[in-house]
Amino acid sequence: MRTSRRRTILLTAAASAALLAAGALTAGTAPASAAPTGLVGWATQNGGTTGGSGNPVTVTTASALTSAVGSSSAAVIRVSGTISCSGMLRVRSHKTILGNPGATISGCGFNISGDRNVIIRNLTFRNWNDDAINVQESATNVWIDHNSFTNGYDGAVDIKRGSDFITVSWNRVYDHDKSMLLGHSDSNGSQDTGHLRVTYHHNWFDESTQRHPRVRFGNPVHVFNNYYDSNGGYGVASTENAGVLVEGNYFENVDDPYHLGEGDSGPGTLVARNNHFVNSGSGQAGGSVRSIPYSYSLDAASSVKSIVTAGAGAGRIQV
Repeated sequence: MRTSRRRTILLTAAASAALLAAGALTAGTAPASAAPTGLVGWATQNGGTTGGSGNPVTVTTASALTSAVGSSSAAVIRVSGTISCSGMLRVRSHKTILGNPGATISGCGFNISGDRNVIIRNLTFRNWNDDAINVQESATNVWIDHNSFTNGYDGAVDIKRGSDFITVSWNRVYDHDKSMLLGHSDSNGSQDTGHLRVTYHHNWFDESTQRHPRVRFGNPVHVFNNYYDSNGGYGVASTENAGVLVEGNYFENVDDPYHLGEGDSGPGTLVARNNHFVNSGSGQAGGSVRSIPYSYSLDAASSVKSIVTAGAGAGRIQV
């Protein structure tokens, strides 16, 4: 496990009270940062996210991986080497999928559809021909952490169709266009409204183009302490009555850090606070967002670049 470079933030009682009043901290939030490998955010809610159990099984082939993730039994699955595959592999409930050093999924992706309690960590996804990770059909309690995504066809992490209580943390997306979609389409409000509660934190959007994330309907969606570097399209878009809190992020060489509406999608609301900008636009915010119910620790935005580039992506943790 790497040594944390996250600095302790010391708050006086008065400063803490002021931040609580402003909403920059939630009740119970510690003033110092949590361990970078710990689970925080929406996936801690609704009973929490614990993943699989039992003795780990190691897979090295596409057929073994398909069988293991598709089993109806709880399992801890270790991926070793490079597994080449195509399409989408169905991942069932109560699974923890961990990458051994250098583990790579090439050509295919994972589909979590209507299932719950899934953890995916320390994998590199490349050249997928659909999505790398697709979470849909009211899937709940999913943690996607410390993975790398590059050169795929569609979304790196897409979450839609009523899914809920999800944390996407410490991932790196590079050499890729459509990063993270939240909400399937403008016409799917009946299924998505009241759901799509997702936390995105400490991700490294490394010259990826757009959707970091692109949000429909979800409220509140929490986007904090991410590093945005040279994103040619935009950073965050809040659309179709979504509510997105964008706080403590580091934007560098990003002309359009965040905005309301996107394409044919109408605007949502977006609250921006405590962000850091280097050679970037100022962003477009507006409206209010529902309160965040969980405790979390916010790194100083000016430190996020060094923190995230040192820790995000596959190969930065031992699992």
